[in-house]
Amino acid sequence: MMLTGLMLLGGCSSEIGRKPFLDTDVSCLRNQMKGPMFLSFPLAANTCQRMSNHNFILGEKGAHPLPLNLKDAPDLQKQADDYGYSYTR
Repeated sequence: MMLTGLMLLGGCSSEIGRKPFLDTDVSCLRNQMKGPMFLSFPLAANTCQRMSNHNFILGEKGAHPLPLNLKDAPDLQKQADDYGYSYTR
């Protein structure tokens, strides 16, 4: 039963955003920016960015965005710099 649930979560389409437990910040951004969606970097970053409350509705009041982990992705680091997003190298 649990395996089936994980398979269903892992099979989410790119339109939904980050795939639970599978996507890194880099893979999520690349998936959002490629076809069929072709999102701009700011829209992709807003879709993929994690929050300090783990994106749960409880504790939303004090939540803040966590820096994107863009290690080994200099092209995405440049775009993050251009648009003013915080990230870790």
